[in-house]
Amino acid sequence: MGWIGFGSVTVLALTGALASGVTHAQELDYWVYSDFAQGEALKLQQTFIEEFTAKHPGLEITISGRGDDDLLTGQIAGASSGTGPDVFMNSTSLGAILAQAGALKNIYEDWMAMPEDFRAQFNPDLIKMCTPQPSVMYCLPYTGYGSFMYRNLTVLEEAGIDPKQPITDWSDWKAQMGKIQAVGKKAVPDMSQSWLSLANIYSGVAAPDEWGIDFDNKKTRIAPEKLAEATQMLLDIKPYTSGTSEDDQVTKDLFTTNQLAFLVSGPWVDPIFEQAAKERGLKYDRVLVPGAQEGQYGGVKGFEFIAIAPKANAKIAWEFAAYVAEKKQMTRWAAALGRFNSNDAALADPQVSSHSLLAITNEASKHAIFNRPPFFVKPYPSDYWSVLLDGVADIVEGDETPQDGAKRIVDELNELVADE
Repeated sequence: MGWIGFGSVTVLALTGALASGVTHAQELDYWVYSDFAQGEALKLQQTFIEEFTAKHPGLEITISGRGDDDLLTGQIAGASSGTGPDVFMNSTSLGAILAQAGALKNIYEDWMAMPEDFRAQFNPDLIKMCTPQPSVMYCLPYTGYGSFMYRNLTVLEEAGIDPKQPITDWSDWKAQMGKIQAVGKKAVPDMSQSWLSLANIYSGVAAPDEWGIDFDNKKTRIAPEKLAEATQMLLDIKPYTSGTSEDDQVTKDLFTTNQLAFLVSGPWVDPIFEQAAKERGLKYDRVLVPGAQEGQYGGVKGFEFIAIAPKANAKIAWEFAAYVAEKKQMTRWAAALGRFNSNDAALADPQVSSHSLLAITNEASKHAIFNRPPFFVKPYPSDYWSVLLDGVADIVEGDETPQDGAKRIVDELNELVADE
């Protein structure tokens, strides 16, 4: 076992030589999201690698943690040069781009050759997601998320808000924001700055099939009247925002220093807040994202997949990918980290079902809309998100009314999709 420098990322090389499986030296590069290659998540990944390589003499697996952009660009570049990873993670929302680039091996035959009790472990809807057409399967469903809302309980208490009372709808939420502003604190980040934040608001009024693209009919699924309601909400809460994006480090710092009340995000933020709770006494909880009406909830959900590249060592790469995604490993993953995954058998295990982070993620995913549907079908037009966000910015800045701006945005998105 040895540590190897990889730019600003540290990777771990592990070699196993105890059992049969690989008869000559082989190497696998395994690329994961950066948060999978640090802390407890890295320790678990190391354990999985050690267990697998122990059964395959001469096999060396190097795990490399990378940011979202580095994952995508590296996988695309590697597809043409043959220098990319052998096994890798990415989001199903980017699956069509990777399939178009030739970065994904069709694993349908490998999947069908697995025992039925292995295949039955996985969520059938997510298996369909990875299988865009008959006999073509691009991935194994791996991990996932549903967005929810973190609340800083200290800020709420300072504003005279009882955290035990649920936020019933947008009106109630805005009333709480006003109280928070009155004590000199910020309520929320600027939720108009990223498509994910916008979707977390839009989903509070829209149905799941009113988001994404209908490629068959060449038009956006966004409903202009629902977008108008969502942008009106963004206008209404503008005075209460921090002016920063949910992704900015300063936003997380505001939350952990009791200057920000609400942050809509996913489970990947929880370790930061958990550490702040231990070191600085941060008091926080997690609730569903309020919707426009009582009983409605916002939120976005997405899934990450594990896939293999169409390279010479694809057989052993598939075996490793299947091992990592199997129930035993995913049960340990969920139990240790409270992170959602696509293995239904693992999620049903009693040792993970009571985990509080997993519970809120699971509940959030029931109400959330998918991030960029459909998956593994066709890439989104390159300007799709900029047209959407620029148009929303015009509305929030007061250059257009929500009704006029929403109609214009949808018309422009339909033109983009029709030209593809």
